[in-house]
Amino acid sequence: MPTRRADPAANLRMRRVYDPPSPEDGLRVLVDRLWPRGLAKERAEIARWPKDLTPSNELRRWYHEAPDERQAEFVTRYDAELDDPAARQALAELRRALHDGPVTLLTAVKEFPGSHVDVLAKRLTAKG
Repeated sequence: MPTRRADPAANLRMRRVYDPPSPEDGLRVLVDRLWPRGLAKERAEIARWPKDLTPSNELRRWYHEAPDERQAEFVTRYDAELDDPAARQALAELRRALHDGPVTLLTAVKEFPGSHVDVLAKRLTAKG
């Protein structure tokens, strides 16, 4: 059984949803708006899928038209979406879970730095 840690950042993990589940994952949370292609729901072992924490369809589509040119603006817009009341509530729920043990953010994204998962992780572990 994983040890309880008071520091939320120490309990936060990010993994690709296609990686096999691990006992160290703790609470497995899918943070993509769309279900990952080719992944059986039974195999994924997803505990939560809070769509309020995922980039909106509009933002996701806009970004995918030109990701290299729009990456910085995407991060700014997604961070603003996380200020929505429903997103703030979902963030608070995950922060509480982080105090109880490991939480793994799962995504189909291949590169975490600069992605929505990176923005979400920073929001979850921000002080204050």
